[in-house]
Amino acid sequence: MTREAVLPGRSAESGDVSLNWSLLDIEQRIGFRGGRFTRVNNRLSFLVALLCTVAFFVLLLFVPDSYLAVLFTQRGPTQYAACFLAFWSAAILFVKWKKLRLQRLALNYEAVPLEHDFVLTPLTARQVTERIYGIADEPQQFVLLHRILVALSNLENLGRVSEVDDILRSEAENETEIMETSYSLLNGFVWAIPVFGFIGTVLGLSQAIGAFGGVLGSAEDLSQITGSLRLVTAGLATAFDTTLVALVFAVAIQLTITFLRKSEEEFLGECSDYCLRRVVGRLKLMPYENERE
Repeated sequence: MTREAVLPGRSAESGDVSLNWSLLDIEQRIGFRGGRFTRVNNRLSFLVALLCTVAFFVLLLFVPDSYLAVLFTQRGPTQYAACFLAFWSAAILFVKWKKLRLQRLALNYEAVPLEHDFVLTPLTARQVTERIYGIADEPQQFVLLHRILVALSNLENLGRVSEVDDILRSEAENETEIMETSYSLLNGFVWAIPVFGFIGTVLGLSQAIGAFGGVLGSAEDLSQITGSLRLVTAGLATAFDTTLVALVFAVAIQLTITFLRKSEEEFLGECSDYCLRRVVGRLKLMPYENERE
């Protein structure tokens, strides 16, 4: 495959870059500040979830007798909350997936020159840095490029090639922590959605029990008993349906989180392999470092 980063004459100043984060990042494209790496702008995801929730319930108004309309509009207030959190989770996961795809593009470019005789030293680090800025307009927003830039900066400032590998490992650990914390809000939603389901269950059972008490109080009139039993069954329907919806939402979100987190972990592993082969593998110890060793 042809590597565009190998082409000469590319510069961030001219805007002729392959990875234009300002144009490729999904959040930046629609006017929101893009989250770092695969982090998601919570304001954007909140607005998307709100619009999707409103649109969903408006659509249900056109089919008031359908199963979905009854399930979501006639089973108490917790259905609205669970639905909103589910849409919010879906918005976060979709944006994270798009941002992860963008991050993966950096793996297709050669940050370090391909020449066989090229050696990475404190003297050639500046050349590689300029090359990276010719690949992306904001390389700090890309996990791989940011990791390499941090290592090169330390190499230029400290002049010790032997410490580059340690710096790359430290950055890898830091990025893993950033990735884990980016799921904090989603983990909270996965916990909160079933809670809303259980609240709906309690409300439905309370309604059913209250209606059942009315049945016992009107035992002499058959028509009143029939009407009260309808309230009992409605309460039980609320109890079971709210739990059903919440559990389905929670399972779907948790499975999607698991698959996406696995993809992010694999991506970070690929970044580590890239740095090992194409950065650490091009290092050359300076004479004073050989003597110290």
